[in-house]
Formats: sequence, structure tokens, C-alpha cells
Amino acid sequence: MRAFLSFFKKEWLEQLRTGKLVMLGAVFVLFGIMNPAIAKLTPWLLETLSDSLAQSGMTVTAYEVTAFDSWTQFFKNIPMALIVFVLAECGIFAKEYSGNTLVLCLTKGLSRRKVVFAKTATLAVLWSVLYFLCFGITLLYSAYFWDNSVLHALGFSVCGWWLLGILAVMLIPLFSAVFTANTAVAAGVGCVFGASYLLGFLPAVKRFVPTFVMKTAPLIYGQGGSEEYFAALVITAVLCVVSLIAAVLLFDKKQL
Repeated sequence: MRAFLSFFKKEWLEQLRTGKLVMLGAVFVLFGIMNPAIAKLTPWLLETLSDSLAQSGMTVTAYEVTAFDSWTQFFKNIPMALIVFVLAECGIFAKEYSGNTLVLCLTKGLSRRKVVFAKTATLAVLWSVLYFLCFGITLLYSAYFWDNSVLHALGFSVCGWWLLGILAVMLIPLFSAVFTANTAVAAGVGCVFGASYLLGFLPAVKRFVPTFVMKTAPLIYGQGGSEEYFAALVITAVLCVVSLIAAVLLFDKKQL
């Protein structure tokens, strides 16, 4: 356990030293502020563009902004935040491979499995902190400007997106155990999500693919029921566990 905690601490120091922690923190804070800010500025933007739109034959009517607009922006921006996270962290193993630093750690008695667990735990904690930081900022500003009580199933929708991010976190060590280049790892994660997205167009399986969780935003309007997403959430959770187990088994056999 001591070896795991030491390596876990080393990973966080590496995140801080390389500037990734600060950069990702700034990105997620920015998205958290942007969500209510864009909603708040929407009427002003429509009023500013009203003259030019009128010349095009379009009529701009008065628009009342509510908390729904802020959270709609949240669910639109989180995919971009997740992409930034994956691109920033997909080299968490690749840098060790190129510098041969893992060999030194392993020769000092650190097991391969503890390496995988420590790096995965770092990614999972980092994603969780950043995600809920963004959520918290949006929640506070939305409560200040509007009324969040009009929303439906907000917690369920938000937690669904968090779990989808955890799946991406678990896929990073999995593909890192197969490939040595960070670009290949990012491509692997992208291919899994891309395949899931394409399968979502098939009516027979669309409610069973992980990316179906991306469509939880309508729940905040009271449209549909959370039970529709139960199968997708269970499968996503199972894939998280399977990905971690596969990463451990593959990394045990990887030539360093």
C-alpha cells in the first residue's frame, strides 16, 4: 500500500509540474462560467442582431432566459471538456515509455498492477474533481441568476455524464497497455466512442450503448424518464470494470 500511495503522489506531482493540472483546471472553470454567461447574454445578443436579422426577413421576439438555458449550455460544453481531458491525459503512460522511467520503478519493487491502479486512480480523481468543479460553478451561478428548482432529474443527468467520463478514463490505461504512442491511445478512445455513437443510430441497440447517456439533457425539461437510461448506465459501468481488468492483464505482459 505504501508503494501505491508513493506512486499515486508522484503522479499528482507530475500533473502539477507539467502544468496539466493548472491547464485543465482553467479549462473546466472557464466552461463552468461560460454556461450561465452565454445564457445570460443571449437576449442581449438577439437584440444586437435584431436589425440585421430583420433585414433578412427574420423577426426577433422577446426571449426570457431561465435556468434551462444555462444547463443546456452545460450539456453542450461537457463533451468538449471531455475531449480536452482525454487529449491532455492520453500520454500518461506514453511519457513513461519514452523515458524508460517505469523500468526503474519496477526494479525497485513496484508491481505493474500498482502502476496501472495508481495512474487510473489519478485520472479518475482528476476527472471527478474537474467535472464537479465545472458543475458546481454552473450550479451556483444558475441559482444566483435564476431558479434551479424548475429543473427535473438534474442530478441523474449530471451523474450519467460523469460515468461516461469515467469510461474514457478507464480506456486510457487499456489502450496505453497496447500502444506506446499517445496519439494511438487518443485514437483508440475516440474509436470506442465513435463506434458507440454510430451504434446509437440502430433502433434495436441504441438504448444499450454508452453514448446513449449523452442524451440525458432532455430529462431536465421533464421529457422522458430516467429508467430509459438504466441499461446504458449499467453497460457503461460494466465496461469500466472490464476495461480496467483488461488493462491490468495486458500491462502485465507488456514489453517495456
